[in-house]
Amino acid sequence: MSSHGWPARAPSGRIAYVDGRYLPHGEAGVHVEDRGLQLGDAIYEVFAVLGGRIADEDEHLDRLERSLGEIALAPPMGRAALKLVLREMVRRNRVRNGFLYLQVTRGAVKRDHPIPALSPRPTLILTLRPFDVEAAARRQAEGIAVLTRPDERWGRCDIKTTQLLANLLAKTEARRAGAYEAWLVDDNGFVTEGASTTAWIVDRDGRLTTRDLSHAVLPGVTRRVILEAAAEAQLPVVTRLFTPDEAKTAKEAFISSASGAAVPVVMIDGVRIGNGTPGPLTRRIGELYAHKSGMRAAAAEHHG
Repeated sequence: MSSHGWPARAPSGRIAYVDGRYLPHGEAGVHVEDRGLQLGDAIYEVFAVLGGRIADEDEHLDRLERSLGEIALAPPMGRAALKLVLREMVRRNRVRNGFLYLQVTRGAVKRDHPIPALSPRPTLILTLRPFDVEAAARRQAEGIAVLTRPDERWGRCDIKTTQLLANLLAKTEARRAGAYEAWLVDDNGFVTEGASTTAWIVDRDGRLTTRDLSHAVLPGVTRRVILEAAAEAQLPVVTRLFTPDEAKTAKEAFISSASGAAVPVVMIDGVRIGNGTPGPLTRRIGELYAHKSGMRAAAAEHHG
């Protein structure tokens, strides 16, 4: 056992990566004064690994680089080198379907709030875990419930920072109420996004609808691919504000994230959406996303 009472070695044999070293998951750690740990001075990404391939890899790396630039945090390495590390994590962990978590912090330095004039070397952390395929399939087949909560997050939600306290409080409240996700509502009464997902509805005119991008929402990678796939399929799409009341009277609703492209929402605040079952457009979006993302992953693996 470690000094914290944790197993010294992860029983599953999982491998983590910290600053150039591949380590048993239970032995990986960062410096006590790492700014990600002490100040939340860090950016992260989550990649889905599907069939041993990393989904939407370049799109996630695009967003990673944008988020790093927004807080003046240097990349830990070049994109080509980082892709090699990502693939090595998949290989070493022998995971076919899972989530690859990446975090970049500003590194370890004497604690002080301002960004250091001479910033230390960034800390790069990677972990990988399998996901529950059966549970994911159940959510797709049966749909999920959503609880609306006030959006109490900071003003730059477009940056994928590890500062997630407001998100986790909303998500916890939703789970305790029997819902899977929380949809956050801004001071003007409009849905921003889920605590860890993008919020979508199919409005009364049958249009695929999600909020337009701004500082109020994260530019979801899966959102981006869905919009591209929908446009290619000539499906009606609109990006605009919508309220919880409109969502509750929508034809369909769903969420998207790296953990699921089009997970049906069948209930919001106890109100049944449509006929209370996953809708046809939601299922169609899931199919379009899977095809487009799968083609990209295969091409990236071939060229990599």
